[in-house]
Amino acid sequence: MNICVVGVGYVGLVTGTCFAEFGLNVTCVDNDPKKIDMLLGGKVPIFEPGLEELVAKNTREGRLHFTTELDKGVANALVVFIAVGTPQGDDGAADLHYVWDVAQAIGQNMQDYKVVVTKSTVPVGTGKKVAEIIQRSQKRPIPFDVVSNPEFLREGSAIEDFMRPNRVVVGAASEQAKAIMKDLYAPLYLIETPFVITDVETAEMIKYASNAFLATKISFINEMANICELVGADVQVVAKGMGLDRRIGPKFLHAGPGYGGSCFPKDTEAIAHLAKENDYRFQIVEAVMEVNRRQRLVMADKVIKALGGQVAGKVIACLGLTFKPNTDDMREAPSLVILPTLMEMGATIRAYDPAGMEAAAPMLPGVEMRKNSYDAVEGADAMILMTEWNQFRNLDLARIKGLMRQPVICDLRNVYQPERLREAGFTYFSVGRR
Repeated sequence: MNICVVGVGYVGLVTGTCFAEFGLNVTCVDNDPKKIDMLLGGKVPIFEPGLEELVAKNTREGRLHFTTELDKGVANALVVFIAVGTPQGDDGAADLHYVWDVAQAIGQNMQDYKVVVTKSTVPVGTGKKVAEIIQRSQKRPIPFDVVSNPEFLREGSAIEDFMRPNRVVVGAASEQAKAIMKDLYAPLYLIETPFVITDVETAEMIKYASNAFLATKISFINEMANICELVGADVQVVAKGMGLDRRIGPKFLHAGPGYGGSCFPKDTEAIAHLAKENDYRFQIVEAVMEVNRRQRLVMADKVIKALGGQVAGKVIACLGLTFKPNTDDMREAPSLVILPTLMEMGATIRAYDPAGMEAAAPMLPGVEMRKNSYDAVEGADAMILMTEWNQFRNLDLARIKGLMRQPVICDLRNVYQPERLREAGFTYFSVGRR
């Protein structure tokens, strides 16, 4: 089966590459010639463990192709995935103009029956409008179906999430489209992956509901962490006790500086806006967003208190800049609020991130990017553990202490054990623990 994936961003490139690994013939299309040239040269434009190797393998074996010519991609494909960006607009709603542009182009280039699949995260009602745009853009009436197939890929483990997903959601109206989608995902039936087959509108809502709920769990445990600090409890033990309840579960109960990335901030705003458009206030999600915004300032205040309230003239080392480990994604990263807050108060920031410094540099002007962790902490009055990259878990603490001007650590991800840090001679601050 031939498929076309429009958009070689994070979702599109992972989706196309993994379908090629399933044995399908995939053409990935993007209007950015630099990205396509990079991919044709064997390089990927994003940081995702294992992706570059998988792209190279499937390109070499002739199943994965890249082009800027959408008409060619659409012409030979039975299924066309729309995987373009849906950034947050000024009013909080998802900006869908890239989706509309692709829908129009598909309609103009369609010569025979197609299944058009929205893979991008889109609000309820998008599938219906995509169908309308395709229909009025056709040169002559040609049958097609529009399907919603939301992605649930975590940055840093996207390939595993695609190959062994918790579930696959397919929203479609026709039995033909449902059958074709099942054929696409046939390898997942062998590992007994649960499939949710529903209508388009419900499938679109499942994605937003999932992300809003996960964001709620994160903001909830961050609120609990702040209360734990006030009363002398340990949020990690609280989270463990909660997570052992199967109704709650242990995932997304890790206290820290708040959620970031390309999904949770944008999707919570979008579903809150969708509710308002329908004369309803999604008050829980509105509170979740406010808690998340405030949590960055709570973390900045933690660093200020760790330095005795005096930040001006101090040197602060920051380990990690991206919103999570195993990605170079800086979108909505907590560091983008915490570090400028400290710099405005007169601090000098030296930072190191294993993958994110190139992306971070223009977003954090004034931050000195260093070559490694030890270079960053040299002469520092405090060290912030901002992102929990694995390589930060086993630092040489004696060497760190010897390099720092003051042995103060603010662990915003609760990576280290407080007793171990105190025994090593550090003044140690974490989140939601004594």
